[in-house]
Amino acid sequence: MSGIAADSLTPWARARSARRAGYALPQACYNDPAIFEREMERLILPHWHCVGHVSQLREPGDYFTVEIAGESVIVARGQDGEVRGLVNSCRHRGARVCTEAAGSARNFTCPYHAWSYGLDGALRAARQLPETVDRGALGLKTLPVRVIEGLVFLTFAAEPLGLDHVVEVLGSSARAYGWNDARIAHRETFRVTANWKLAVENYMECYHCQPAHPEYSRGHVFARPSADNREIDDRLRARTARLGVEIGEIDRWADRAEPGQEGADCARSSLFEGTLSGSQDGGPVAPLMGSFSDYDGGVTFIDIGPTSTFLAYPDHGLVYRFIPVSVAVTDMEVIWLVRGNAVEGRDYDLERLTWLWRVTSLADKRIIELNQAGINSRYYEPGPYVPMERGTGRFVDWCLAELM
Repeated sequence: MSGIAADSLTPWARARSARRAGYALPQACYNDPAIFEREMERLILPHWHCVGHVSQLREPGDYFTVEIAGESVIVARGQDGEVRGLVNSCRHRGARVCTEAAGSARNFTCPYHAWSYGLDGALRAARQLPETVDRGALGLKTLPVRVIEGLVFLTFAAEPLGLDHVVEVLGSSARAYGWNDARIAHRETFRVTANWKLAVENYMECYHCQPAHPEYSRGHVFARPSADNREIDDRLRARTARLGVEIGEIDRWADRAEPGQEGADCARSSLFEGTLSGSQDGGPVAPLMGSFSDYDGGVTFIDIGPTSTFLAYPDHGLVYRFIPVSVAVTDMEVIWLVRGNAVEGRDYDLERLTWLWRVTSLADKRIIELNQAGINSRYYEPGPYVPMERGTGRFVDWCLAELM
């Protein structure tokens, strides 16, 4: 950047030039609205995001709505069985067409002037519209949608990134846990008063786990690294193999992803002896899923794109969605998955199922908001990452590179 006045650089170029390798990001990356808008255009809209589970769309006409980067989308299963993403903006004068969070419908009718659209987005009725107007050109705009191992992904890109890595990673992990045949047991949104990157950065490291998450740290080896971890994790892999379950650990995220492909990765970690699942006491919380005939004493972590992360235990799964709302507001949605035929009250207790990750998410909300508050200080100065923050460092490096 030598020879270029700092005032002539864009906010994101200034942030990149000011950033010291191996250190946290400059303040502007977390509170500058211009950088936030640039991120929406370069980091959010072009990438794939998990928006839900196929169990929400069992029958033709089933739909749910989702908001990402200020855009509202109707995700619906058509009469032909196809799942589509329809931009929730009437082609007449732009009003929101669908105002419900989820439901079942034969068509979508705009509440403003009653223009009506089919489940495929095609315009079906528009009162007094002249016959000379091409109705075929006035359907709801559609977005690319893919269902992979039961998870519904959506992108706003006109030319979407390839999903080869995502298919590979989910095929090696979520498939073994039977997520395609799972259902949603519970979902909860935690509003976090902080920049979206701070929420993702927090998830990408467990350096904070022992001081912030004693409940999680009691059972998860990942939270308490030591020289013995490799041997403990090797024993986990051996137990999993003896059950006849194959789970592949794959890294195809960010710098390792091929050009034009969405990033995805999968890693595994053991639970401490006596811990079988992610629960208050370490015991089972729901019926075993997928290929598991017994507990292997482990957990699988999956990351896809910049906003979607997943955890899989043998008896339940979790989807974490990080949803940017504004420069300093993020929605963190947690979705709990169980076996498709599991019945609440008979096969699982909802409070017991959700306890650990509700407690953990509430603690995350608190520390992420404290992180944002401290970054807003005029005295804030980025500090160095430690080895346990390698994932966070890789994530922020990727963010800065994508902004240019």
